Amino acid sequence: MADNRIDPTLAPISASTGDERSVLESFLDLQRAVVLNKLRGLSDADASRRLVPSETTLTGLVKHLTLVEESWFSSLLAREPGAVQLTSEEDATASFALTEGDTVERIAAAYEARCARSREVAARFDLGYVVPQPQVGEVSLRWILVHMIGETARHAGHADVLRELTDGSTGIV
Repeated sequence: MADNRIDPTLAPISASTGDERSVLESFLDLQRAVVLNKLRGLSDADASRRLVPSETTLTGLVKHLTLVEESWFSSLLAREPGAVQLTSEEDATASFALTEGDTVERIAAAYEARCARSREVAARFDLGYVVPQPQVGEVSLRWILVHMIGETARHAGHADVLRELTDGSTGIV
């Protein structure tokens, strides 16, 4: 069966005259794709190599973003039992930590699955749907999508620098 989904790096162009939701979702999917593209093609050793003074690695960034997706969409928005909720800076920092089984393939697959789940959850709600959020008070799905665009883009930038330091690769693909 053919994959009829649009290339996420082109989605913002196709949504340029779309409704608000399609614009927000396409920009978030673009950033998600950039993050995955920075991870792909690297060995487990290269992707987990520390290249900056912090504990930040390419696989750690993607692992963190997987938990961020779960926290905002599955835990906060859908209230799914057992979903991880990152509630502190310590939680967020710990989410970068790698374990022995964290391979490029597993981390990428987990992120792709979590993003797919986030899309499913978001599709159930209107952009104006509001939920309580411990640090902010209340947030709408619209706010969550904008926040996730910023969060993912920030880490896509980190991933871009780490990938360039690893093998010289630059660009969104």
